[in-house]
Amino acid sequence: MARSPRKRFAVCVDNADYLASLELHKLYQILSDPTVEAEGELRIVDESGEDYLYEADRFLEVEFPPRTDRALKRSFERVGEARE
Repeated sequence: MARSPRKRFAVCVDNADYLASLELHKLYQILSDPTVEAEGELRIVDESGEDYLYEADRFLEVEFPPRTDRALKRSFERVGEARE
């Protein structure tokens, strides 16, 4: 069985100018986009449930132990399914 790509997460540390879109200190899912990341941005699923580009320095990327990572992945997938 092939492993799915590792989910990436970040905590918002600066929501200035995006008070409705980003909550300070909240955990957000990062969607992989090497092109924009090379330019200093991250593709984040924000409060709207959609993904948007934000400056990477607004976030602190975090890594979790495998068990926590799996639980978060399942949780974010359930949220995504509920929005569809």
